[in-house]
Amino acid sequence: MGLKTAYIGLSLFMTVVLLYINIKASNKGLNKSPVKFIFLLVGWHMYIYALSLTGFIENFDFPPRFFLLTILPAFIFTGWFVHKTKNSRWLTSIPPHWLVFYQSFRILIETIFVFTVMAGLLHSNVTIEGYNFDMVYAITSVVIGYLIIKKHYRIGIIWNILGLVVIAIIIFLFQTTIYLPEMYGLDTARFPIEFMKYPYILVPAFLMPSAVFIHVLSIVQLKKLQTQNKRH
Repeated sequence: MGLKTAYIGLSLFMTVVLLYINIKASNKGLNKSPVKFIFLLVGWHMYIYALSLTGFIENFDFPPRFFLLTILPAFIFTGWFVHKTKNSRWLTSIPPHWLVFYQSFRILIETIFVFTVMAGLLHSNVTIEGYNFDMVYAITSVVIGYLIIKKHYRIGIIWNILGLVVIAIIIFLFQTTIYLPEMYGLDTARFPIEFMKYPYILVPAFLMPSAVFIHVLSIVQLKKLQTQNKRH
């Protein structure tokens, strides 16, 4: 019960953070989109929960159902949303260091992962006990956020790109541990199907995509700020 509470609690907290960022940006950017954003986020959470109730994604057959029904749509939304807002006052109204500090939540998720492995609900390969060093990367968000406050935008852009690379490695770790476990040794245990149930599915369906969403949003914003800075 404690683990489930941790996953749900962290997801709800990050949802509130996203909503707060949107509301503050909308107020400054004179944009009337906060309500739409609320409906999108709440609707996505309802979709994830309803999908988990069907048990349809509790399956490791190929092609991966959980990827096609959760991760892929979230990535498509990210591309669409960033394209729509790249030249908006909404984007430039967000304090750029906020988007960097957001990534610090990954310290918490990696910590929860350790306890999830101890409970036998997650494979150690995809955590800091194995090959996932996301926690180390996330710790640097505090330093990078400070540098961005000092207008070191180029460093922020590089850091965000590196963050996307780190997430790509994590996705690779999950996929290979599920479908090619022999890569890590013939005695590698099977990936627990339990992790495809709610609320654990919030990791690939919401928490990870939200990190990608903020990374991409931050890159576009920092490039815009970097261009403006050069003009002055």
